Amino acid sequence: MTHYLDFEKPLAEIEGKAEELRAMARGNEEMDISKEAAALDKKAADMLVDLYKNNLTPWRKCQIARHPERPHCKDYIEALFTEYTPLAGDRAFGEDDAVMGGLARFNDAPVVVIGHEKGYDTKTRLERNFGMARPEGYRKAVRLMDMADRFGLPVITLVDTPGAYPGKGAEERGQSEAIARSTQKCLQLRVPLVSVVIGEGGSGGAVAFATANRLIMLEHSVYSVISPEGCASILWKDAEKMREAAEALRLTAQDLTKLGICDSIIKEALGGAHRNIDDTIADVGKGISEMMATLGKMSPDELLKERRQKFLDLGSKGLAA
Repeated sequence: MTHYLDFEKPLAEIEGKAEELRAMARGNEEMDISKEAAALDKKAADMLVDLYKNNLTPWRKCQIARHPERPHCKDYIEALFTEYTPLAGDRAFGEDDAVMGGLARFNDAPVVVIGHEKGYDTKTRLERNFGMARPEGYRKAVRLMDMADRFGLPVITLVDTPGAYPGKGAEERGQSEAIARSTQKCLQLRVPLVSVVIGEGGSGGAVAFATANRLIMLEHSVYSVISPEGCASILWKDAEKMREAAEALRLTAQDLTKLGICDSIIKEALGGAHRNIDDTIADVGKGISEMMATLGKMSPDELLKERRQKFLDLGSKGLAA
């Protein structure tokens, strides 16, 4: 069953009516509903174009980025990587299922891949903690990046998290320190680091994986220092002002490209990545390949210098936008 977002409710009604007609026709072979169904399909198609071409506010993009049927980290790893060998644990406390990571081959070349996994249903979302990593998740990522650096393996990260887990246990085990160490390790790598925001890039929990040579974002993904709801709660003491906060945060891929944070935008299918998962994943693979081809020509010193300079330059671009 298709999950519709709040602003898609008129579309849901039309597509629902078309499906009802087809269901009636399946139960009665003498019934001809082809014209009526075709008319509804056209109306739905026109409405989809209008919604996604003309009416996508930053808040609506946040909703699309959080869509439960959007392809997740696990989908990308299964489709784009071969010989994936997951590695678990931080060698200090335990395993964190919110973070996937391990050795793999991308385009038949060995790499290390790391990403946030939100889960698909109630059971897996609870197991994965909704993609909110604990300190052991970030320490596992640091361990994997250390290994990549030691053996000269490029690192690919897939970002999809509302933010790091803010629970008491996570704070007791050094959440902020673990995030800082992961961000620091990203900056110290002497191998190519490409990061892709595949859904929601929230706060330091995303920065810890996305401090990369190249940052790719899907067309309707978002990346921000705080969620719109959290921002609204702090600034206006009212989480319901999330629409205004989303506008102010400039969290869309398009805004972040103007600001020099995002290096490339991957176009999504009309209606969002969840409406054509296979093509979306294939396009992400092409985007990563292009970035890897460029970075692969650079020496370790050049990679370090360029990455450092990229982050020193942040804030100097798009100030008049």
